[in-house]
Amino acid sequence: MRIGTLAHTAGVTTKTIRFYERSGLLPEPPRTPSGYRDYPPESAERLDFIRCAQAAGLSLSQIRLVLRARDDGDLTPDTARLVREQVRLIEARVKDLVRTRDVLRRLLSDP
Repeated sequence: MRIGTLAHTAGVTTKTIRFYERSGLLPEPPRTPSGYRDYPPESAERLDFIRCAQAAGLSLSQIRLVLRARDDGDLTPDTARLVREQVRLIEARVKDLVRTRDVLRRLLSDP
């Protein structure tokens, strides 16, 4: 798929996709005979993961480590420690969000 289609599918800009390529987060795709980037469908899933990981508080360098471990199938002790810590932080954030949601729901149900 071309970069514009991928950008639309993933909800990012073409500039963001090129940045992620330069940053090593998104592999450079093969090119068509006419020179256009030809992204595989899994690129959209990877971009979605990058966006979600950023929203969860991971830095681009941390995301790069996680993606490398996933791509290589080799989780180093340092990367495993990072992943465990991020899971812990995300779980704490989810608990806070649930408490906030519950307070807001009670507010709506009180006359």
